Amino acid sequence: MIVHEKSGRIRQYEWYRDNNLVYYRLKQLLEAVFSFIKKQIIQFLNLEDKTMSKNMTRKMMAMAMTMAMTAAMVSGCGSKEGSAGNSAADGTTYKVGIVQYVDDASLNQIEKAIEAQLDAKGAELGVTFNYADYTFNGQADQSILTQIAADLIADDVDVIIPIATPAAVVMQSATEENQIPIVFSAVSDPAGAGLVASNDAPGANITGTSDAIDTEAIFDLILAANPDTAKVGLLYDKSQASSLGSIEDAKAYCDANGIAYVEKTGTTTGEIQAAADALVAEAVDAVFTPQDNTVMTAELAIFEKFTEAGIPHYTGADSFALNGAFLGYGVNYTNLGTATADMVVEILVNGADTATMPVQTLADGIITVNTETAEAIGLDYTVLKDMGSELRETVTAEEFE
Repeated sequence: MIVHEKSGRIRQYEWYRDNNLVYYRLKQLLEAVFSFIKKQIIQFLNLEDKTMSKNMTRKMMAMAMTMAMTAAMVSGCGSKEGSAGNSAADGTTYKVGIVQYVDDASLNQIEKAIEAQLDAKGAELGVTFNYADYTFNGQADQSILTQIAADLIADDVDVIIPIATPAAVVMQSATEENQIPIVFSAVSDPAGAGLVASNDAPGANITGTSDAIDTEAIFDLILAANPDTAKVGLLYDKSQASSLGSIEDAKAYCDANGIAYVEKTGTTTGEIQAAADALVAEAVDAVFTPQDNTVMTAELAIFEKFTEAGIPHYTGADSFALNGAFLGYGVNYTNLGTATADMVVEILVNGADTATMPVQTLADGIITVNTETAEAIGLDYTVLKDMGSELRETVTAEEFE
């Protein structure tokens, strides 16, 4: 089953944005009619709601919206001049596919930032970036990502924005023939993942933004907080290409500094939980995880294991700290999403070429500390305040506000 967005429901495009009361009521009425017709079709065909095809639903919604637009024109109560709802009449409409790899706090941040910036740039430039009809979540499932790619190609979208490396790899493979532009976000090692020829000259229909981390800087933080660190646990998903380079960097750092390391991996939340238990049993002094989506998804299920054992978890993204890890170090994901959207605008509106548009890497170096976890494990994080561009504090939550 393919789902729109993290809610799992088809998200309608907010094509009407002004406050005209008559039009709003008309829209509500037509949406009620649409819902009634859909239920009747489902009942007639003896279908479950979730089995109703995306194409059928989209066609029905398109009919309802066409009726609304026609009625508005006849009644003279359309959107106000200059409003976002009128941008389609004033300029071009671009179909923008957004493919989030999995639902986690970091990737959610990026998606929201992309959408906000596309809305802002659309209003500024007098064009429409229609992403709401083409936004999907791959649920960390290869087969779902492949089907999403096929759907976006069939929909003839103008650009695809995959968020995270696994989503980018699938979208790249699917567009080799049609060469739909791809602008990825949150890919740690674009060249290492085989997405680009080089960050400076991608060489094909794909470019984007990277959230590459400085692994050495994170290990410097580990030793600054505890100079007696003798053994570090490396927790990651070995099937995540984005993690492998950072893990190799971590091993090299440990070898150079006489630190022992223990590797534990998993590809599911259950396996990551078991790996965390194994690291606790190994009595490691600290645990390191790069920007690994599988561990990120499992963080809320494992942080208490490390906290109760007094083991600080150092990670490559602020979302880990939000979900209970001691520390996250890396880029500002809102800024990353904004930069991604700006690249999309350059390609669609200004005709920039993905093949020659360099990959953007943010160098924020932001340290995010979970103060509740720090207190629970008795670690003084104030010694780290000058080791990054900024030190932020957070408490445990599921999502950023």
